[in-house]
Amino acid sequence: MENNNNYLIPANSNRGKLILGFFRGIDLAIFGTGAAITLILIIAFQGMMTNWLVAIGVLAPVALTGFLVIPVPHQHNVLVFLTNVYKYFFVNRQRYYWKGWCNNYGEETSKQ
Repeated sequence: MENNNNYLIPANSNRGKLILGFFRGIDLAIFGTGAAITLILIIAFQGMMTNWLVAIGVLAPVALTGFLVIPVPHQHNVLVFLTNVYKYFFVNRQRYYWKGWCNNYGEETSKQ
């Protein structure tokens, strides 16, 4: 049997390029930034952490960035999903015009 270099690549082959099989470098950078900001806020507001509004505000950066990098089915993560939604609706929106098969568009070219 002849080999034509036709290979079947599994759909999850790109997971080997990801860190821990789930995260891109930018995902970890985003989450690390949120964690660093939260750590700085905890140190700055450690005396006021008994107020639950302050505690929620201090923990918001790590919660938000953690939510963005959570893996979701059929997408890489929430950040990629939101990026794809934005691109679909606002950047690469295409308009398809239906002409139909029964419309008369003028004279037909040569019939044989």
